[in-house]
Amino acid sequence: MNKQAEEFVRFKSLAIVGVSRSGRKFGNIAQKELKTRGYQTFIVHPTATEIDGEPCFASLSSLRGKVDGVVISVPPDKAVGVIRESSEAGIRRVWLQRGAESSEAIKAANDLGIDVVAGKCVLMYAPPVRSLHSFHRFFMKLFGRL
Repeated sequence: MNKQAEEFVRFKSLAIVGVSRSGRKFGNIAQKELKTRGYQTFIVHPTATEIDGEPCFASLSSLRGKVDGVVISVPPDKAVGVIRESSEAGIRRVWLQRGAESSEAIKAANDLGIDVVAGKCVLMYAPPVRSLHSFHRFFMKLFGRL
């Protein structure tokens, strides 16, 4: 298994950036699913105060000391800003969800000394891995890509 991914999912207090008011983004799915798996999740949204009954925080800096890592599920052109904000808030771990990663974002994380997992689905690693993800995980493991 990917060592950085394995380490990231051991931490149980995560901020989620990329949750939308519409409820139609992967960030919404990740937040709900991680919460059902026992994670304490914090939604970071610049303008919403609540999404699906969950309180939102305007920035990562407002979470200082509360989170162990950030799951980033925004377009790649916005991910670099989230990584910089993570660094400023003292958060040293980020997960660039598939679709959020870019070479620029990975470089920014590395330059700032942030542990980064990129191009993988957090739900494939956060225990307990369920349903479709467990099936997908089996094949990833079989082909040495987990």
